[in-house]
Amino acid sequence: MLNVLLVDDDLEFAEVASNIIEFLGHQVSIASSLKEACEWTDSQPFDHILLDFMLPDGSGLHLVDRLEKSNSAAHITFITGHPSVKGILAGFSGPKVDYLVKPLQREDIEQALSRKPKHSKSPKNSKIKRHFGCLIGESAAMQELYLMIERVAQTSANVMLMGDSGVGKEVVASAIHKASQAEGELVATNCGALSKELIASELFGHEKGAFTGAVAKKNGVFERAENGTLFLDEVTEMPIDMQPNLLRVLENKKVIRVGGVKEIPVNCRVVSATNRSMESIANDNVLREDIYFRLAVFPIAIPALCDRKEDIPLLAQAFLEELNLENGCEYEWNNGQLEKLTNFDWPGNVRELRHAVHRAFIMSDPSTKEIQLPSSFHSPFSLAKKQDKGVSAGQTIEDVEKELIRITLEQVEGNKTAAADMLGISTKTLYNRLHAYGDFED
Repeated sequence: MLNVLLVDDDLEFAEVASNIIEFLGHQVSIASSLKEACEWTDSQPFDHILLDFMLPDGSGLHLVDRLEKSNSAAHITFITGHPSVKGILAGFSGPKVDYLVKPLQREDIEQALSRKPKHSKSPKNSKIKRHFGCLIGESAAMQELYLMIERVAQTSANVMLMGDSGVGKEVVASAIHKASQAEGELVATNCGALSKELIASELFGHEKGAFTGAVAKKNGVFERAENGTLFLDEVTEMPIDMQPNLLRVLENKKVIRVGGVKEIPVNCRVVSATNRSMESIANDNVLREDIYFRLAVFPIAIPALCDRKEDIPLLAQAFLEELNLENGCEYEWNNGQLEKLTNFDWPGNVRELRHAVHRAFIMSDPSTKEIQLPSSFHSPFSLAKKQDKGVSAGQTIEDVEKELIRITLEQVEGNKTAAADMLGISTKTLYNRLHAYGDFED
């Protein structure tokens, strides 16, 4: 257990971070100013200090200087919401000084306190090329995608990513950000996960006391993405009556925090994403036309995995390499397994493939190098998508039912008990249906 001092004047962040630190099994004390931090360090030793760079009464560097003079053994991790500070802090990086940039996840705090280096997601001996450091695939569809990323990265144009769920829209957003070589950070938020009451605060920030619970000033994602990239996922799920506020920011490049009156200039590329079709966007009243043309200056359609099947072995190998690296294993695919993966349609796209590889990894015997594929790749969601794709106008109910039984039996390699369970019916009912459709009989 570590004795940790958290120094940050953002009270909301401090409360969340302190809860995480305690959850990780450490003892934590909190200071909201340089003065309070000095009082804490004068009264007791700390193993680790998480330190905000900019405090109300001075820079966190003053505390570092004070600790160095007292020969403190504390490890220091600077925490800042200002990406430009990274370059300044880099000069202080040494055995006892590190830095993190907000927004932080639990894993970031855990890694900082453990002081263990993060595992690389790209094994050094891997022969798989990761375009822009994150995209995998050599198909014609992916080569076209890479060209579009390279072209738009040379501009500041807003980009809208379109594609089915699971194709990797956030990964493509990351690729655009990296290719742009932006000075600022990539900041992501999910417009579909925020309530109508909180979305304005998330996007534009709020002033202290703006509403109940606003105990401190908060910068919105537009401000946090300054000189970088803002990724608005599921943008078509944003409440329609909130969209004029977003339009104003896109047009004027200025935000007004909730409860504030001052206009704050912002500068970032906006990459948005949706899994809705063009027809849905146009007909379902989910996105204002003027917003669309501001966001989709350069629209990019991301190909579904079934449209680039030749990339499946590369993706499967990359996912397995990552799992081997993280867990110290040496599992390998055989050609038959890669062929089986390639022949599946993967209606859940890359996300579903990754899930299947992870499941196979967990199922496999750690005493061998042989990976163990599951008997079926289907999830309830992918099966439903498969059913949807198989239905067309003019089919009878019997035709649809017969096709559903056929593809289910195919996926479980003829195991009728497993098929009945997957279909949500009794084995007796399944046999009755098979008897009615005589061509299914063994």
